[in-house]
Amino acid sequence: MTTAQTTPVVAVVLAAGSGLRFDPANPKQLVSLAGTPIVGWSIAAFERNPRVTDILVVVNAQVRQAVEQLIAAVGYTKVQAVIDGGAERSDSTEAALRMLADHGVPADAKVLIHDSVRPFVSQAQIDGCIDALDEFKAATVACPSTDTILLTQDLGDRETVVQVPERRHSFRAQTPQAFRFETIRTAYDLAADDPDFRPTDDTRVVVDYLPNEPVAIVGGSPLNMKVTTQDDMPFAQLIAGRLAE
Repeated sequence: MTTAQTTPVVAVVLAAGSGLRFDPANPKQLVSLAGTPIVGWSIAAFERNPRVTDILVVVNAQVRQAVEQLIAAVGYTKVQAVIDGGAERSDSTEAALRMLADHGVPADAKVLIHDSVRPFVSQAQIDGCIDALDEFKAATVACPSTDTILLTQDLGDRETVVQVPERRHSFRAQTPQAFRFETIRTAYDLAADDPDFRPTDDTRVVVDYLPNEPVAIVGGSPLNMKVTTQDDMPFAQLIAGRLAE
């Protein structure tokens, strides 16, 4: 017999990036794929997952109005708030965590943090994150690397190889990255005391500041791509066209 879900599952959709590598005048979050803005694809993925209870969207001033209009027009019922992010990705996550804390989100809540410009996250990946948090306090969607990864260091004006990890242990991080609320909140509180704190994703915050907390891998896919530059658009348009058929 399946036990009824009682723990909140909160999706945090990060849409506050400036997108300088894409087009500063045309925020990539708002670029249309098969008639829907990229951010809309991401919100919709969590909206239609029956286990996700709430959605929080983090934006910047440039996209706020368009995102709010999209949410109102489509009628996403799970979106509880649209809040302002910060200059860095970690600032946006921290803003979301503060919002959740201020509204009394319980310590055991499951929080899934997702880059809005990964529009093709699958229901299996979302479910995988939610399930992983029954056994672990942190998890991330990741895709096995098909390339050999090289770790380097600076030597004069060149990068030189210092380590070649085994490929079977090499993964490319994707999102969602999922945490029990108390775990990610504690990691960020510890990081706040570090003047060199500049992570590029939330998993690293847990790995660096809660090193004894294992982070589970949830199977990702090359289709769970991140739209970063204009070069990514043809592949994104192809996927969106097929999914929209």
